[in-house]
Amino acid sequence: MEFRIFYALLPLLIISTGTTFAQESLLSIETDDNNYDEGDTIVIFGNVNTIIGETPVLVQIIHEGAIIEIAQITVGQDGTFTKIIIAEGGVWKKGGEYTIRAFYQEHVAESTFSFIPKSEAIEITTNFEVDAGSKGTFDVKYTIRGGAVKNMIVDSEMFELIVQIDAIDEGMITLDLPREFIGAEKQDGKDEKFIILIDGIEALHQESVVGSDSRVITINFEQEDSDIEIIGTYVVPEFSTIAVMILIVGIMATIAMTRNKIQIKI
Repeated sequence: MEFRIFYALLPLLIISTGTTFAQESLLSIETDDNNYDEGDTIVIFGNVNTIIGETPVLVQIIHEGAIIEIAQITVGQDGTFTKIIIAEGGVWKKGGEYTIRAFYQEHVAESTFSFIPKSEAIEITTNFEVDAGSKGTFDVKYTIRGGAVKNMIVDSEMFELIVQIDAIDEGMITLDLPREFIGAEKQDGKDEKFIILIDGIEALHQESVVGSDSRVITINFEQEDSDIEIIGTYVVPEFSTIAVMILIVGIMATIAMTRNKIQIKI
């Protein structure tokens, strides 16, 4: 008799469990990143599978049991919703894990992210000794947040300084570049903008201080970025006279070979 009751209730248990999973999947919410610093833009987005009239999605941002942000978001015709929040102001004071909770009728969805205020952000300021070949070494003062500097390498052929970093999070690096060893100048001697590449892709930078002895630039990077190339018009050790002559001969030989190929084709 007991076995018959169990088997009779089993389909109901399966149906009940399936209904629970279906309800949980009716509403979803997430953010465009898992880690934010003070002042960052948080993009919240999600989806409603079944639209109920003009019912909005209620979103709360919660930290340590306290609601620090609340908003009603209109659901689009395709069931999606989006909200942009700037992580700054009086309520964004404490670091740690934050919860985003969305409500749509009886449905609830959650997501989490980490937040670091400026007061808790770890910045490292120090000097890195760069090998300049026959010129010896020179120091580059830098400040980095969100990662660590692994190495700095001079590439004299490309007139660049390569800064290799371990980016554990989004961050920034400020470099004090000594003019004696690296610079970007026009033909008239005036300053030219540096070209910045991050993992081979051109990136923006800010130049905050221009002094007679150095130039200070700030570069933002993303998590897992690795190589930052700072390209100027000169860097030490510069090409030696012999190296320049070899380079010129190589270029002339290439031009001559190209001309010969054209003549043969004609």
